[in-house]
Amino acid sequence: MKLSVITVTTLNTADIIGAQIESVRKHAGSLELEQIIVDNGSPDNIREAVAIYPEVKFIENGKNLGFGASNNIGYKIATGDYILFLNPDNQIVSGNLEDLCQKIEQNKDIGLLSVKLIHPDGIFNENAKPRRFPKFFDQFLLLLKLPHLFPKVLDKYLMKDFNPEVQQEVDTVRGSFMLLKKTTLDKLGFAFDPRYFIWFEDVDLCKEVQKMGLKVVYTPNVICADLVGQTFKKQDSVWKQKIFTKSMVKYFFKWGPWYAGPVLAVFRPLGIFAVWLKKQINKQ
Repeated sequence: MKLSVITVTTLNTADIIGAQIESVRKHAGSLELEQIIVDNGSPDNIREAVAIYPEVKFIENGKNLGFGASNNIGYKIATGDYILFLNPDNQIVSGNLEDLCQKIEQNKDIGLLSVKLIHPDGIFNENAKPRRFPKFFDQFLLLLKLPHLFPKVLDKYLMKDFNPEVQQEVDTVRGSFMLLKKTTLDKLGFAFDPRYFIWFEDVDLCKEVQKMGLKVVYTPNVICADLVGQTFKKQDSVWKQKIFTKSMVKYFFKWGPWYAGPVLAVFRPLGIFAVWLKKQINKQ
């Protein structure tokens, strides 16, 4: 059994990529391992950081092609029976990747597996836990930033009732740690739908997997420290809002209901303006 670990790097990853690589090796068990890093034009010294691991396959795009497209590049050259999409700011701290692969092998109804994501201090990361599939109403509220005024309106979508200590079937998991059989992706023809630059591509993949009649499963048997947002800390808030809402609109045009995409597209500029206005106020 062979595992291909695919990682996309963009910003602020040169100082942490080594720890990620080492954590994968430490927790791979007896798996034959292949690590692939696809770089989206990082301005830091990521090449030098990876060079000390000559067995790691390093691909330079020269520019930012987006999360999904770059993972697709890694997937196309991957030779493993299993594919793990692992963010550069994630470090496995306990458990065994071999056990995860065997879990999928032994349970034919599992199409995608993810794990418990924690903060570096060991506390469960609420922002990185599974969520329910997005619905038009909750995303419309997000678009207009209304949860800042009424935070409980998103409790169901954000799975506030989630128990991180129990293995369970879920709707969606974060793209920072996704384990699948390569044959599952081969049926799709891609790892992530290339229409998304970033955001919603992980939700979309969960949707595609369940469309195949397979389950998306969360397990706490492996624990991974997730330094959420390390690659986006320096990105402009307005830029992030533009990309996030653009992906949101694409998701609902693809998965419906029929009115969701058009309505969100109409109100999208208002959401972007709200973020821009907040940015101007904070400057004062």
